[in-house]
Amino acid sequence: MFGRCRARLGNLDCSKELITLIEIRWHGRGGQGGVTSAELLAKAAYFDGYKGVQAFPYFGAERRGAPVKAFTRIDDVEINVRSQVYTPDVVAVLDSTLLELVDVTEGLVENGKVIINTPKTPSEISLPKGHVYTFDGTGIALKNGLLVGGLPVINTTMLGALAKATGLVKLETVQKVICENWAGKVGERNAQGAKEAYDSCTD
Repeated sequence: MFGRCRARLGNLDCSKELITLIEIRWHGRGGQGGVTSAELLAKAAYFDGYKGVQAFPYFGAERRGAPVKAFTRIDDVEINVRSQVYTPDVVAVLDSTLLELVDVTEGLVENGKVIINTPKTPSEISLPKGHVYTFDGTGIALKNGLLVGGLPVINTTMLGALAKATGLVKLETVQKVICENWAGKVGERNAQGAKEAYDSCTD
């Protein structure tokens, strides 16, 4: 398991009684479902046994299509911090065009993971730091008819890719929370998209 260690009860000796906090930062565009991704990951983590989960968006003067951020924290104990995520362990990029506009690796911890929706291979992505994973979430969304307003929805495919790249949550749990969030055929198609992203995510 990756993450950073924090001492319990103010104990400064980090060799004793450690807990692991995982922080995820989501980069997307308005309308792509990044906030929903953050919330569904937190829900899946709770179902998989984590005692502390947290998800929240960062809203400025964004409009549909503008760059937006959301955050998820996962821990073995209750989470008390309420700030934005400044030093993520994992960065999820729903729209690869943001790589030209935003430093998605800002604050990324050493050996942190960057998961990008793109048809490119990881070796074709140049970033200043981070272990890169890629998957073609847009292609999967189009194949499975995951569209809103005629545009592909990437958030559920990203959940599948993140489950594969990090091992933080089980694919089956991701599919469960997706089907709870969207009933019937819509949920089934999104759950299938998550599985295809899980299977195709590579580093």
